[in-house]
This record gives sequence, C-alpha cells and structure tokens, in this order.
Amino acid sequence: MSDEFNLQESLLSLSDLSLYHIPAEVDIPSQRTSTIDESLSSAIESIVHDPESIVHSQSSTFDVFQSILKYSDSPNITGPILTKLLDVILSSLTSHANAVLGLVGSQGFQTDDIDAPMVHKQPLEMWAFLLQWFITSAERGAGKSDGGVAPTTTSGKGKKKTTNKNSSSSTSFVWIDQIPFVLGTMHKVLRIPSGRIWRTSSEKESFISCFVKPSYQLAENESYLKNQEIKLGIYKVICLSVKFHGHSFGAQTSIIQNLTYFEHFSEPMAELLSILEKEFDFTQLSEEVLRDVSTKTFAHNDVKGPRSFSKFLIKLAELSPRVVAKQMPLLLGHLDSDAHPMRMAVVEIIGLLIRDLSLSDEGDEEQKAKQIKKYFELLMERFLDLNSWVRCKVLTTIIKLCDLPAKFPKQRHQITELTIRTLEDKTSSARRYAIQLLCKLLETHPFGALHGGTLNLAEWQERYDKIEAELAKVDAVELERAKRDVGMVDEEDQDDSQEKDDDEEAEDEDEEEAEEVEEDVDGQEDVDGEEDGEGTPRPKAVKKEPKIKKKKPRQSQLDITGIQAEQSTLDPELIHKLRLTKKYYSDALKFINQLEGAIPTLCQLLVSTTKTEVLEAMRFFRIAYEYDLQSNEIGIKTMLHLIWTKDNNSTVPAPTTSNEDGNPTGGSTEAGATKGIRANLIDCYRSLYFDVVPDLNAKQQVNRIAKNMIERTYGATLAELTSLEELMRTMMAEGGVHYDVVNKLWQVYSTDQEIPKAQRQGAIIILGMLALARREVVTERVESLLKIGLGHFGMHDLVLARYTCIALQRLGGSAKKVKAGSLSDKTMRLPMENPIFLKLQEIIEHSPKSPQWFSMAEQAINTIYLLGEQPDALCSEIIKDLTVKVFEKPFSTQDATATTPPQDVNETTNVNNEEMQVDGATPPPDSQDSMATPPPENEKKDQIGSFKLAQLVFIVGHVAIKHIVYLELVEREFKRRKDETAKQKAAAKAAEKDSNDLDAVAGNAEDDIGELISGIRERELLFGDKSLLAVYGPMIAGICASPKRYKNSSLRQAATLSLTKLMCVSAQFCESHLLLLFKILETSRDPVVRSNIVIALGDIAVCWGSMIDDNSERLYQGLSDPDQIVKKNTLMVLTHLILNGMIKVKGQLGEMAKCLEDKDNRISDLAKLFFTELSTKDNALYNNLQDVISHLSVGQYKVDEDTFERTMRFIFTFIEKDKQAESIVEKLCQRFRLATEERQWRDISFCLSLLPFKSERSMKKLIEGLPFYQDKLHEETVFRRFTEILAKARANKAANKPETELKEFEAILTEHQAKGLEDQALEADVLRKTKAAKRRAAKRPQAGGRGKKAVTPEDNEDEEMEEEALPAPPQRSTRGAATKAQPKKAPPPPKPRRGGRRKVVESEDEDEEEAE
Repeated sequence: MSDEFNLQESLLSLSDLSLYHIPAEVDIPSQRTSTIDESLSSAIESIVHDPESIVHSQSSTFDVFQSILKYSDSPNITGPILTKLLDVILSSLTSHANAVLGLVGSQGFQTDDIDAPMVHKQPLEMWAFLLQWFITSAERGAGKSDGGVAPTTTSGKGKKKTTNKNSSSSTSFVWIDQIPFVLGTMHKVLRIPSGRIWRTSSEKESFISCFVKPSYQLAENESYLKNQEIKLGIYKVICLSVKFHGHSFGAQTSIIQNLTYFEHFSEPMAELLSILEKEFDFTQLSEEVLRDVSTKTFAHNDVKGPRSFSKFLIKLAELSPRVVAKQMPLLLGHLDSDAHPMRMAVVEIIGLLIRDLSLSDEGDEEQKAKQIKKYFELLMERFLDLNSWVRCKVLTTIIKLCDLPAKFPKQRHQITELTIRTLEDKTSSARRYAIQLLCKLLETHPFGALHGGTLNLAEWQERYDKIEAELAKVDAVELERAKRDVGMVDEEDQDDSQEKDDDEEAEDEDEEEAEEVEEDVDGQEDVDGEEDGEGTPRPKAVKKEPKIKKKKPRQSQLDITGIQAEQSTLDPELIHKLRLTKKYYSDALKFINQLEGAIPTLCQLLVSTTKTEVLEAMRFFRIAYEYDLQSNEIGIKTMLHLIWTKDNNSTVPAPTTSNEDGNPTGGSTEAGATKGIRANLIDCYRSLYFDVVPDLNAKQQVNRIAKNMIERTYGATLAELTSLEELMRTMMAEGGVHYDVVNKLWQVYSTDQEIPKAQRQGAIIILGMLALARREVVTERVESLLKIGLGHFGMHDLVLARYTCIALQRLGGSAKKVKAGSLSDKTMRLPMENPIFLKLQEIIEHSPKSPQWFSMAEQAINTIYLLGEQPDALCSEIIKDLTVKVFEKPFSTQDATATTPPQDVNETTNVNNEEMQVDGATPPPDSQDSMATPPPENEKKDQIGSFKLAQLVFIVGHVAIKHIVYLELVEREFKRRKDETAKQKAAAKAAEKDSNDLDAVAGNAEDDIGELISGIRERELLFGDKSLLAVYGPMIAGICASPKRYKNSSLRQAATLSLTKLMCVSAQFCESHLLLLFKILETSRDPVVRSNIVIALGDIAVCWGSMIDDNSERLYQGLSDPDQIVKKNTLMVLTHLILNGMIKVKGQLGEMAKCLEDKDNRISDLAKLFFTELSTKDNALYNNLQDVISHLSVGQYKVDEDTFERTMRFIFTFIEKDKQAESIVEKLCQRFRLATEERQWRDISFCLSLLPFKSERSMKKLIEGLPFYQDKLHEETVFRRFTEILAKARANKAANKPETELKEFEAILTEHQAKGLEDQALEADVLRKTKAAKRRAAKRPQAGGRGKKAVTPEDNEDEEMEEEALPAPPQRSTRGAATKAQPKKAPPPPKPRRGGRRKVVESEDEDEEEAE
C-alpha cells in the first residue's frame, strides 16, 4: 500500500471524483445501508488497535473509507456511517500526532533516532487526505436525510437545521456540531514538527494544505464565522500553519484573494492577523499583506473591491495600530486613489493612529507630538476632498477624537475654522456632521479650568484686558531696569528699540510656552483672584496687539526707591504664569469669536429643507445657550419660527445615514431624538426657559418661568410674536403651563407699583397668547383688564392698551375662520351696555397724541366688532365724537395743511408704520420705540389739528373694512335662522313633495339674503342717503387728491390707507378712484404710502379682480422702486396674486426674475420661492420663458451678462420635461436668426447649454437649427457653449444615443468655426486695405481748377460739427461763417473742398495707425 499512495497525486485527483480511481472500490449505490455499515465496521476493526496498520493492511481497508467518501452524497450513506468514519479519522490523526510529539519530546531521543518520526509520515498523509475529503463532502451536504434539509450549505442556517430534524436525528448528520472537534484535531496535528518528517517543501506543503485548505473553505461560509468557537478554531489552524509550517506566503496570497472575492472576509482576516501578531508574535505576514494592499489600484467605478479592502484596513488598525503605523507611509498612497472608500479608510486609520498615540504612555513625547501633527495635517487636507463621503468621514473621525482626554490645542483652532467653512458645504450630510463637530468642540473645549465652562465673549475679553494690563506694568518695570543696567537713559530712540526687543521676547516666550498652557492651567487659580475689576468688553476677536510705545520719562523724573521696591516683589514664576494665562485667554477669545462668527450660517441652516440639518442646528443652539455664547439669542429667536413646521408624523428616525460602504455613519444621540422639528422645538424651549431647575423652591420656580416668558417679548418683531403666540398656545393646550405661572403673570400685570413698561406689556402679551388655548385665562380677570389696560396705565401706555384689547378679543372664543358653507357661529357677543365698550370708546377718544394711537385704535375697533351685539352703533358714535373734535371750532385751511417740521415727519412716519400692520405691510424696525422730538410751541396747534383729522380718517376707513366682515356675519346669521325654520317646517310636513317645494323656497330665500347684503355693501355703505360713511368718502378722496394742500405726511398716510379700505367696500367707489390711487403710487415720495398702496392693491384684486387685471402693468412698476420695503411688498403681493390665479402673467416675469439677484436676501429668497412655486403650475414658467430671456438680454431693461447667467441658471433648473426642453431648443435656435449683437448670441448659447439634452430629439432639433447659428460660431464663447452641449450629450447614458450624428455635428461645428474665423480675417484684411488706399489717395496731389465738388452727406456732417464748435450764427450764413473761420486755422490760400476732405481722412488714418 505504501508504494501506491501519493498524497500530491491523490489531492489532484480529487478535483474530479468521477475520474478518481479506487483499486478495491465498494459499489456503495447498489448496497444497503446495513451492508455499508458492516463493511465500515470491519475496516475500523482491522485498524482500531494499530492506526499504522492502514499502511500495512490490505488495500480494501483504505478503499472502504475512500468509497464511502466518494459516494457520500448517496442516500445509502446515513448520519451514523459518517459519524463513525469521522471518529476513526480524528482518533487516528490524534494518535499519530501524539506519537510523533512523544518521540520528539522524549529525553532519550538521540541523533541517530532522527528518522524515527518518519514512520508516521505515510499514515499521517493518508488520514489527513481522508479528513480533507470528508470536510469537502460534508460541505457539499453529505448525510442529509430525505425529509430534512442539507446540514451544511451557504445559507447560514446550520443551527436551525438541527432543530428542524429532531424527528430524524438518528439518521441525519449535523455537520456544524462536528466542526469544533475537527478543528481541535487539526490543532493537535499542526503541533508536530513537520520539518522532521517531510524533508522537501513540496511534500510538507501538500500535507499542510490538507488542513489549511479546508479551513479557508469553512471560512467562506459566513454563518460559520458567526460562531465564535468555529471562528477561533479556523484562525488557530491558519496561525499554526504560518508560524510553524512555513505557510506565510500561501496565507498572504489566500488573504488577498479572499479580500478580493469575498466581502465578508474583510474583518475576519484582520482579526486573524491581529491574533497572529498578539498570540503568536508573528508580524511579518501582516506587514506583507499591508504592502500588497498598498500597491493595489482601484478604478473609480469599482465598488466591491475598495469596500472590502477598506473594511479590512480599518479593522486591522483598530486591533493592531502599531503594525499599521509601520506601513502607514505606503498606505498613504491611497489618499490619491480614485476609489473614495479607500480614501475614507485611510482617513479613519489616521484617526485611530492619533487615538493610539495620544493614549499611549510609551515612546518619546516629542516624536509622538510630531506624528500627531503630521496626521492632523493630512486630515485637514481631506476637508477639501472632492467626494462628500470622504469629507463626512473626516468630520466623524474628528468627532471621535474630541472625546479623547488630550485636547490637541494646537490643532483645535484650525479644526474649528475648517468646520465652520464646511457649514456651507453643498452636501447636506457634510453640513450635518459639521454641526455635530461644532457641538462636540463646544462641549469638549479646554477653557473651563479657570473660570468654569461658560464662553461669554465680554467676560473673557475683560479677563484678557486685565492680564494684558498687568503684563504691561511688568514689562515697563523690566524695561526700566534694563535701561539702567546698560546706562541708556537719555537716548529716546534706543529706549524705543529696547522696548521693541522686550516685546519680541515676550511674544517668543508666549509661542514657546503655548504647549504648556494645558498642563499649567490648573495651578493658575491664584491669578484668577486678582481679576475682580471691570474691563470694557470688545465685540470682536482680540489678537496680539502691539504694545503702544510711550515716551519714557528720564531718570530724573523717576522714583528710584519705588521702582526698586516694585522690583523686589516681582516673582519670575508669577510672571511666567501671567504670560501663560494671557496665552490661555487669547486662545479662548479666538475660539469664542470663531463660534460667534458661525452663528449666522447656523441660523440659515435652521430653515433648511433637510430635517436632520434643522435638528442638529437646534441642538447646537441648545448647547450654546448652556455655554452662554453672546449671539446665541439670535439663533434661539430664529428657531422659534419652526413652530409652523408641518411634521407629517410626530416622530422621525434618528439622523443616521449609510455611507457608500454600507456602514451606518451614525448620528448625534441627542439631536437624533425620535421627534419631529415642531416637537423638538417645544422641548427645546421648555428645557431652556419653562422647565423647573434644581435648587429652587416652588415660588422661585414660578417667578423664573414667568420672567422667562415675559422676556421672550422684549424687542420681538411682529413675526416673532406671532410664532411665540403659536408656541404658547400649543404649550397651554398640552397642559405645559402651570396655573401658578398664569397667576404670577396676572400679578405682574395688575401691580400698582412702578415697574418697567415692557414688563407689564410682556405680561399681557403672554396672557393673551395663553388665552387662545383656554379662554378662562382672561374671562376671570376682565375687571383687571379694564382697570389697568384701559384705565390709567393704558392711557399713558398705548402699547399696553393695544395688547389689552387683543386679550379682550379672546373673550369671544376661537379666532379661527369658520369653514365655508358653515352657518354656525360659536363666538360670544356682549350687550353694548357692557363697561368694556365704554372703556374702549373712552380710550379711543381721549387718549393723548402718540404714534402708538393708530395701532391701539385698530385693535380697539376690532374688539368692538368682535364682541359687540351692535358694533355699528358704537362706532357711529365714536366717528361723530371725533368729527366734533376736529371741527369743534373753525380753523383756517392752514391748520389742516400745515407743513410739519422735520421732527414731525419722523413721528408721522412712525404713526403709520403701525397702520401698515392693518394690511400686512412691514413697518421699519424700531418704529414703536422711536419717539419724535416735540415740535416748537407755535406749531403745536397746527399739528394737533392735522393729527385729529388723521385720527378721524383712520377710524372711518377701519370701521368700513370691519363693517364688511360684520355684514357677512349678519348674512350668515339670517341664513342660519332660515335654515332652522325650514328644518322645523320640513319635519312637520309628511309629504315628500311639500318638503321638496319648501327646500326650493328656502334656497330662494338664502339667495335673496345674499343679494340684499351685496346691495347694501355696494350701494348703501358709501352712497346711501342715510349712511354715515358716505359723508366721509369724498372728503378722504379730496385729501388724497390734494397733496399740495394737505402736506402733513401723517394725514396723507392715514387718508391713503382709508381710501384703499373704502375701495374694498364698493366696486363703484373703487372704479371711480382707482386711477387716483395709481397716480399717488407713481408720484408719492413717501415709501410708507407707496407700500400701503401696493399691499392694498392686492386686497382690491381679491375683491374686484378684473379692475386690477386690466392695470396689472402698473403694479409691476413697484419692482423697480428705490425703497427696499416697497419692492419687497410688491413682490410679495404679485407672488400671492399670480400663484393664486388672481391676475394673469402678461410678459412681466422678467422684472420678477431680476429680483433673483437682488442685494436684499429677503427679496431674492422670495423671488426664488415664487419661481419654485410657479414651476409646479402647468407650463406657466415654460410659457413665459422666452419673454424672460428677451427682457433680461435686450432692450432698456437688460442686465449684465453675469447676472443674466446666474438668473437663467436658476430658472432652467425647473425645465425637466423632455418635450419642454425639445421645444425650447427649437425656439432658442430660431432666436439666433434675429439676433444682431454678439451679446445676444452669447446669451442664447448659454441658455442652450443649460438644457439637459437627455433625449435624441433634443439633439436633432439642435442640429436642424444649424443654419440659424452657423455664422455665429466664430465667436469664442458661442463655440465653447456648443462644445459643452456636445460633451453633455455624450455623457448621457441613453441607450439610443446617436453617436454617429454627434461626431458629424462636432465636425460641422469645427468646420463652421474655422470658416467664420476665415471670413472674419478676410473682412479685417479688406478693411485694412481700404484704409491703406484712402491714405494713398489722401497723399496724392490734387489738380487745380476742376471746380467745386458736390456736397455729400459726409461733408454736411463735417459742417455741422464745425457749427457746433463755433458760436451759433444765423442759419442762412452757416457756410459763410465756416469760410470766415477757416483762415484763422488754415494757410491764407483756401484749398478746394475735395482736398480739405482728404486731409481729414488722412489725419484719421494716421491716428489709427499710431493706435495699431
């Protein structure tokens, strides 16, 4: 038998079992299971006592084993048979391995017995061969039962299969349960000294492969690697083979191949190399594998390979960072790899190495610092990587580094600067991780050792100024001492140089000691105690400022004894600490100013369309509040507007993403809360202002919460108050406001003590907001409202009175709009005898003159109409009383038309800034707070008359607009009563016919009511004989139409506003005064008036659309208004009217497109919103695109080319449909035909280059349009645009891409460009020759006496130019005047006319030649 078995040949023969020859083969398929079992048992019996007998026994014994393995897939081979066979193989291998180890390890083993282990060579080979064959068969599924599932497949369900075959456990073979025993036997065999038995490397490799190859085969099954015991067993087999049997090169090749073809091998192979390094002290294989990986190259579109190798490198760096660090110079080559997963892997490895270096206590500190610095420089470079995934990986890597004990102070400022720059990254994920990194930098900042963790700029600036002043004193003393030592007292210039040297030394010391700041900072508490004074905080970053050079006094002026005493107290250690502290404060100020500079960008991210960005930005401001950043309040106020966000669900997934490697890149655990934006905002405000805090009693908690609520109203704009109102309403509805806090707010509002006005105003503002959710908040305290807000305090504080009126409006119930068609009205109405109305009338009529009166009166009228049963009666009385006040004594026209002084112009502007809130105009900032300077005494009477008239006019206009709403409520009430009556009668009637007739009658009655109310509105309110408002309509129109007579700006603003309100009441009144309104819009110099008119025109368009539609071009004129507020309001009104279909677009979109590039961000953002929404309408943007291009490219309204390109680039992003693009290509090509200027050519070609050219038809349209633009291709920019279009068409991945046509088109473009350039050169050559001919003709002498040349048009032009240069003579003597003037310029004998003309031409040509 020994002569027949050859391991290498047998292993090769296993590749095809059908051809494998067994000398005494057993016919397994034809035998029964019992027969096979008997044959196996007899074979086992023959070798059971002596495993070596397999070599010497008859060949049938070995052949039985081989036959069973060859037909292991046969159903005759059951689980018990395979189990028996495996047992004999394992026990025999173990026996031989123990025998060899016994021989090698025995003390009596002599050199002459060196061949003794050779006895076991062939038995080991035979049993190892059988074991490999068995493992291969088992992996194919040998031993599975008929009703079971194959126990070993690559599906990864080995353990489950065991449970599925409990019923047939006696006949099935569970391979996964046997694998640990097999691997254990391999470990024992691989302990033998193979070099003693196999003398040639090929034999040894064949034997070792019987164990290694099955191990790799087992590892290919991912489910086995999830079993810790099997995984470690496989690792150990490979490690033993590498360490003791020369398998290093084979393992290296196998690892590289496995990483290339099996993605799940990435981390297991790294673990294998780590175990080999740590447990077997063998690093050579790891180094060789890393060298191989470093030489790998990957294509940019290769996904699987780079992903597998990147995971491997990262895992190996985690487990064995020192091994990877040695090969890092080679691995850094992958930073330039085209495959971004490899760049990401190197970035993460750099982070792991920095972590290992910073945590390690071994090695030279200076050397480690250099390495860390170099690694950080590599990370900084990757901030500019072209791939967003790599940039995100850099950010996440640094986030992990921030959690380390080391703070890396040298790199921290640069990291912060680059992170802030990344906030403007074009990729959402990069911006989100940049915010996370900023949060982490803020949370882990190193400036909390001396003064706690707060980062208030003013406080740190004060500390820095103090320490700088102390160091200045020290430097002055040292300078004087140095001057005395060298005897330089009298030379002032040398004093200055000495001071400069000292300053430079101080700066050098600061730089050298920068690294010691962190270590020494804990010992500086004594310095902190010296800084109790007050400094002046500066808002900007404080860098190292040069010392101010002062002229030093001479020695005779110094107190020598004082200086010596001061010198004796100077402590070098204290000075050293002072310098370190100064550096510490300087670094802190730099970091704080960096964060402060990032606040505006973060505020923009709060309104991002990406939800996760918004959540992260909110988290930053929440953290910044805790660290007391000065500008944090801006972000928290901006955040408040997110209360209007409509979250479709109450929860959102945590902001984690998966990178292109398939690994989750993680997110913030705090900002990644599972709540939506709105819910997160409420939680954020609660935690910052409205939640209880520890260490305060109940009363203090209530005071704190009430104080925070009131402070939210300080300096708040109208938009901020509106958002705060929604927040308070939501919190109150959810039970988030304790009633003790409400009582405290009432206490602040009702107190008789003198408290700041803003505090009392804030209390009633918050109470009015809370009452939106619970009406009981104000219903129980109406007396307080009347006593305080409409009483003495309200008379002297009209802002308080205004918000008191708003709070009173909550008595009526919900202010939400009633659904269309609903007849129910749940609002509460009060009788007119109620003291509320008496107080309201009193404060309207008797409150002092103030800019705040108009906004207060507006809310007071609103309250009357909302709560009163008969508001028209009370308002009529108010109007009559105000009329009596205005006309109570006769006063001259000058009283009402007096021109106000400059002080009153500001005041009246502020007055009607409040009025603008009626129709939604935006008042200028600080309009409520800017009070006018009192006018001189002699003008006060005139101003009072104008102001009273303005009050009357304002009340008339607002009552008119509110009365329309009231009439609608009356109409609804009539309909409700009719509906109830009809229902009662219908219930009484039994017959269906009668019921139907009654419904018809009820419907007719409702129509009659609607017509009646419409008639009252149209004909009675402003034109009725008994209507009070009809008296004032002509008066208001007269004031508006007489600007020279009524010059008071306050009166004109009120009159214009009232006129627009009256125009909303009646179509007849509107039609008769519409032209007047447009005339005022065109001629008024007051931006408040123009802004109010623009907003009112929007309301008029809603009421009487046809009138505005016919005059819409006048409305567009506001887009070119010099005032930004008017411009913004015009754009806002047009956006509303166009998007809601109230006016038609008639080619004026070009002016709105100009707003896209406006300097005011509010206007440009609104314009972008308009075009974004317009693009969702059916073809609206497409239909007007040609007009926009024409408007911006040619004519008097055209813009510069850069602006045109930026505007068109934005608009063309909405052209997405292929049919639209094809049509636009055709139309733009036709525009070339009529384009005469090169500017137009460039603009049209640029627009063409913006189209996607995804379809074949688009390119065909472009090629068909070639005759229109072929003569323009010589222009460089035009040709470049068409080249870009060609490249874009080729880059498209369409299946039907016309490659042949594209090549032909490219050739045609090049040909026509060359032809155009030739024509251009020919034209230039002809022009040059013509000029040369003219010069020659001019130099040729003229023959005299030929007579006078006929006067040509050119001669006439010359004469006209001469006439313009001379004094204007009579028309008839023009020629003579020219003749008289000529002798003064020319020689006495006058030349013929032709000769004179030639001289002019000659001089022009000579000038041109000189210019050339």
